[in-house]
Amino acid sequence: MTSRRGLLLQAPIMAVGALAGCSGKEEDVGAVEDLMREHGILRRAILVFSESAGRLRQGQVVDANALHETARLFRNFGEDYHERKLEEAYIFPALRKAGGPAAAMVDTLVAQHNRGRQIIDYVTSLTAKGRILEAETDGLAGSLDQFERMYANHAAREDTIIFPAWKAALGPHAVDEMGDKFEDIEKQQFGGDGFDQALKQIGDIERTLGLDDLGQFTAQAPKA
Repeated sequence: MTSRRGLLLQAPIMAVGALAGCSGKEEDVGAVEDLMREHGILRRAILVFSESAGRLRQGQVVDANALHETARLFRNFGEDYHERKLEEAYIFPALRKAGGPAAAMVDTLVAQHNRGRQIIDYVTSLTAKGRILEAETDGLAGSLDQFERMYANHAAREDTIIFPAWKAALGPHAVDEMGDKFEDIEKQQFGGDGFDQALKQIGDIERTLGLDDLGQFTAQAPKA
């Protein structure tokens, strides 16, 4: 399988009197790892929501346009692609067919997808005008906190229970085939590598909001 996350390594070696070419294989990224990388983008969007909620509660001004773009990113990359076209179309039906503990979680996961879409609608609506009214801050902050709490648990269960169960139910060969299918879906959805596009988007948003320096989130040492 040729993965969209592959890194082509080529190392031509020049010897005296002869040319020897040496090229490595693409570093293959499996379908499950790909899904978890996509979760990484969504987690970063959720962290933007969480940080924004905290600032709103402290009476600080939050860039409404940046928050709006974060909601749009979550909708386009998270809901319309990752959730609808991968999880709900292929992963969840396979788990329902296989049965077991993972299958019992599917209805809850779908319900959480739907609730997340309601919250994204709400965030998009409040931030579309380019500013957040003071009367809206408490409701918006509360919804962002609820969104973060739900998806932190949601994504953690998918990474540790749902995706491994899906891989076990299909088997390695079928999972490789699904990885190719997912790549085709992504290219059709975004006209190219959607992961790279989303990675750039979330990076730009983080810089706009001053969240791009990882060091600022280092925890303080415990007090004696």
